[in-house]
Amino acid sequence: MAIREILTVPDPRLKEVSKPVEGGVTDEIRALMDDMLETMYDAPGIGLAAIQIGVPLRVIVMDLAKEGEEPQPKFFVNPEIVETVEETQPYEEGCLSVPDIFDQVERPEKCLIRYLDYDGFKVEEWAEDLYAVCIQHEMDHLEGTLFIDHLSRLKRQRAVDKVKKAKLRAMRENVA
Repeated sequence: MAIREILTVPDPRLKEVSKPVEGGVTDEIRALMDDMLETMYDAPGIGLAAIQIGVPLRVIVMDLAKEGEEPQPKFFVNPEIVETVEETQPYEEGCLSVPDIFDQVERPEKCLIRYLDYDGFKVEEWAEDLYAVCIQHEMDHLEGTLFIDHLSRLKRQRAVDKVKKAKLRAMRENVA
């Protein structure tokens, strides 16, 4: 397992649409998911899409365990949202690819998802609450959409500018 670099805005790769995994869940895909999970835990975060580490495949990892709880990693290969409910809920979201930016996003409060798990078994289940928010957020990544794309143009630009300034500041500190 290895910790990979997480891409941040405005990296154009984050806008790529991810391709389906062909041939099922292989050892190579499991190794990718293991790296993604380690990278996500190190960040720390609760979800990560493969495109966030520069791999344009439809793969997501997630762990919604609270601090002090046993890890509960989940793995999603070729996930799809089959159905959503009409009721929505606002949730303050953040993203490892948009560090230190948080804002409210309105999403369906429940969704039916279908995916292949770590062992390649097909799973279909309803996600709700934080699980529904997180899977929809990560699924957006697979389509080249960031959570800030759900915000006003002004808020989105402010977020990107803030991340750029933080990167420049970090680079200057590393040089000094």
